[in-house]
Amino acid sequence: MNPITVLLADDHDVVRKGMKMLLEDEEGVKVIGEASDGLDAIEKVKALSPNVVILDLTMPKMTGIEAAKIISEEYPDVRILIFSMHNNREYIINSVENGASGYLLKDTGKEELMRAINVVSEGRKYFPPEISEVIIDELLSKNSGNQPDTSRPIFQKITPKEKQILEHIVQGYNSREIADKLFLSIRTVDNHRANMMKKTKAKNTADLVKMAIG
Repeated sequence: MNPITVLLADDHDVVRKGMKMLLEDEEGVKVIGEASDGLDAIEKVKALSPNVVILDLTMPKMTGIEAAKIISEEYPDVRILIFSMHNNREYIINSVENGASGYLLKDTGKEELMRAINVVSEGRKYFPPEISEVIIDELLSKNSGNQPDTSRPIFQKITPKEKQILEHIVQGYNSREIADKLFLSIRTVDNHRANMMKKTKAKNTADLVKMAIG
């Protein structure tokens, strides 16, 4: 099986070297290049055709968000994983809107980094809980009245009980609140959530919400 090829883009040499050392110990992943700014990242993507590019956001010459937009438009088969110190709404939403398949903070552990690389390389999305929460809030704020569109395909794949739970998720309730409202255990709610994700191939709750409200 061919390894997942990765391009590292960060303006701090020590960060790139550290991540390269981290990934070199892992089977199934191969770092094939490094870039020190956004423009360099685009040139390296063009020259090397990596499976995944790991992008910092605040780089000289061109930001990671600007680079992500160009890479996602011109090289749609290359998956973009943002690796940033910024945990604020503007950076996260702009990254997603400009083609990022995943977003990790720089204090992320090795295990989660590897999981994210594998997931995005398969064409799926990877957002840890703290990032998913921001994305869900943004989706809900854009959805008038926070009501799901029950004509969407997702509702043909799930049971009536799952539909009921999804409607509450879309309205912003967490598992404990849904359990209280529907007289269920938290574990039952979480099991239904997991079943919906499996049926719809959603990576996380943010994906479920997006499928429900468009």
